[in-house]
Amino acid sequence: MFRTALIAATLLVTSSLLAEAQPAGNRVKVNGMQIYYEVSGHGDPLVVLHGAYMNIPSMGTIIPKLAKTHKVYAIELQGHGRTTDIDRPITYPNLADDVAAFMDAVGLKKADIFGYSMGAAAGLQVAIRHPEKVNKLIAASVAYDAEGWQPEFRAFIPQMTVEMFVGMPFAKDYRKLAANPDGFPALVKKLIALEHEPMAWEADVKAMKTPVLIITGDADVATLEHSVAMFRLLGGGTMGDMGKPQPGSRLAVLPATSHTAVINQPELLHAFIEPFLKGETPKGMFE
Repeated sequence: MFRTALIAATLLVTSSLLAEAQPAGNRVKVNGMQIYYEVSGHGDPLVVLHGAYMNIPSMGTIIPKLAKTHKVYAIELQGHGRTTDIDRPITYPNLADDVAAFMDAVGLKKADIFGYSMGAAAGLQVAIRHPEKVNKLIAASVAYDAEGWQPEFRAFIPQMTVEMFVGMPFAKDYRKLAANPDGFPALVKKLIALEHEPMAWEADVKAMKTPVLIITGDADVATLEHSVAMFRLLGGGTMGDMGKPQPGSRLAVLPATSHTAVINQPELLHAFIEPFLKGETPKGMFE
């Protein structure tokens, strides 16, 4: 009898933990769209924003890692994943306003934000346009000016066509989740147009008070010089060990890492992100 009760209790706890580990998916109406999002974990709120052509699953295991210590709100942005599209261009200010409106809709007054690629630029615009909503920002593979992209990428942008993308593997993956399975060509057209959008936010970045963790690969789409320039705009790049507090913003460079490989290193990303969100810094000899 005792053993049966013990087994039943164990199964109940296990099923409860498994249910808790599964993210809860939901939809909310924002700016004319049905935005799909998933909530997982417990702790301070953290909004996660994916890159272009991506969705929540393609962000990989960084989300469950972050959910161990944070309440994660992972969003699928306009026309991506299970979120519907609307008759409106995809621009970084538009995406930022969507994120701010989403936060209002789900009752998030303020949160940390982690964005990758397109999601990082959207997160940067949230911090610029809606600074009162952002505690700290993690921006992985981001630029604040179109001149900061690698020359090869800037030369490639005018050659982009819809046909170039419809045969790629992620085009097939799109149909598995999309609210409109035939909407991929329209999404590609908007994302190509996004690459042509003016991008010159230096003054806005310099005026920011939000602490930012910049994460970049050493072979990323933004040049290393651009990432360092952004770090300096945010007050970074000074010498430590001189008795002054460290700046609030940080810079992390992932070795041997291309743009698309950044998100595929969850352990390394987590090792940078978690201390930043906790405000932890390595101790030096004079501390």
